[in-house]
Amino acid sequence: MIPVTAPRSIIILAHRGGGDEAPENTITAFRHTRSLGLRHIETDAHLTADGVVVLNHDPTVDRCYDGSGLISQMTWHELSQLRNEAGEQMPLLGETLEAFPDMYFNIDAKVSGVEGPMVDVIEEHGATGRVLVASFSERRLRRVRERTRMGIATSLGTQGVVRLVAAAQTGTSPSSWGVPGLRHGVAAVQVPTTSSCVRVVDRRFVAAAHTAGLAVHVWTIDDLDEVVDLMELGVDGIITNRPRAVRDLLVERGLWFEPPAPSSSRHPRD
Repeated sequence: MIPVTAPRSIIILAHRGGGDEAPENTITAFRHTRSLGLRHIETDAHLTADGVVVLNHDPTVDRCYDGSGLISQMTWHELSQLRNEAGEQMPLLGETLEAFPDMYFNIDAKVSGVEGPMVDVIEEHGATGRVLVASFSERRLRRVRERTRMGIATSLGTQGVVRLVAAAQTGTSPSSWGVPGLRHGVAAVQVPTTSSCVRVVDRRFVAAAHTAGLAVHVWTIDDLDEVVDLMELGVDGIITNRPRAVRDLLVERGLWFEPPAPSSSRHPRD
């Protein structure tokens, strides 16, 4: 299964491939992440009108490509004519998994309907052991877990996060609140430090998550002082637009190590 913790250190997940250091969600960005010695890429999945899974954050192409319109209303042929600032086509999920067999992917299922095709692509490429699927939607996460035949892990959904916060604040067992764990296919909780002006990530929250067997990944952290504070709380991963800067911070503190590559690009699950 995809590693979600790093002994004596933290996992650095390059948000959109490291959007402050390279054009976001591009093959160029993913290569940049790999060149830093990192292993984890955070990216986003959408579905074209003809059922092709592509990687882009926004539902439209307007911000990052030389065109306009909704991805969901364009065929892959139409999308493939567009170029981003790196001069590249929008990445296909399948070709990306094929091009980076030595990388782990944290994939945000951005739209309803992408779950089935996304799972199929991941399994066809033998990449289930190096993918974690995230989403704000409980329904999408549930569909991923129901669809997968080979055990693709997901993050904790919104309802689960609310229950985990309640368990942390009351000092009670996460299981008593119905927080799912690894045996349910959930490997990590991915949250901001605060939500609606309410602090989410504190020592109690991290402890409760670990009690439930969940790694804690915090997004999107670009301030290095905040990275240090979160490390002191015991979080397991930082999702950041500045992967080089966070890596250099770990190097300075003697906490950096070269993460191991997946044992095999065709190994479905540990």
